[in-house]
Amino acid sequence: MSSAKTSPVVETGLTHLAVSLRGVTKVYDNGVIALGPLDLAVRKGEFISLLGPSGCGKSTALRIIAELSAPSSGTVRVARHEGVPQPGHGIGFVFQEPTLMPWTSVRENVRLPLKLAGLPKAEARARADEALASVGLADFAEAYPRELSGGMKMRVSLARALVTDPDILLMDEPFAALDEITRFRLNNDLLALWRSLRKTVIFVTHSVFESVYLSQRVVVMTARPGRIQADIRIETVEPRGEEFRTSAAYSDYCRKVSAALAPSYSGQSTL
Repeated sequence: MSSAKTSPVVETGLTHLAVSLRGVTKVYDNGVIALGPLDLAVRKGEFISLLGPSGCGKSTALRIIAELSAPSSGTVRVARHEGVPQPGHGIGFVFQEPTLMPWTSVRENVRLPLKLAGLPKAEARARADEALASVGLADFAEAYPRELSGGMKMRVSLARALVTDPDILLMDEPFAALDEITRFRLNNDLLALWRSLRKTVIFVTHSVFESVYLSQRVVVMTARPGRIQADIRIETVEPRGEEFRTSAAYSDYCRKVSAALAPSYSGQSTL
């Protein structure tokens, strides 16, 4: 396998696809083959989940799409523009931890990407406030992270990812550490936000139930090195809500996804 590093191709001419991965692999310097070869196509405006066992390369795939890590081989095409964050173009990334700056306000945490991009302070402040309103935190702009619950911190992280108005939103297990009630509420809020903004969302999770509830497609990955085990389309009446979560269709899809995931866990390598 080639160890030559290649950079993702930033391509504005993709008509229907937001992201295209072809033959993508990731081999670390210690020889561990973390990913691939992986082939994945995500349509513009689509919400998909990457589901698989720990260490299968889900987060690695997100980092490659975001250009935070280079693939060892293969082709990555992302339909966005190069350069500093611009309205309507680019990638927003929500990490597993909120990673907020504790010494400054919620508004300033959200404004940071715009500040780094050199936007005038008044414009950046207005856009930060708009992003906070979109995640239900308009009244907490002056609060500090230490004053927020875990769920509220994650909302701030989401607002910070949205403040540049990205085309693509990458989410790496953002709700994994939250209690079940908070997680359900944020799942509902995320779906409402997606329906409103129609961003392309690639969501990493370990939860079968979360992946089925949120996604139009659940992409099940094998144990390391991660490849696609199954690609399951979730076809339901929209908009989804608690009726879907308690429906027979939801249970059927969860069983189908669990069955596709089972071989990945039975064959998972010991870390």
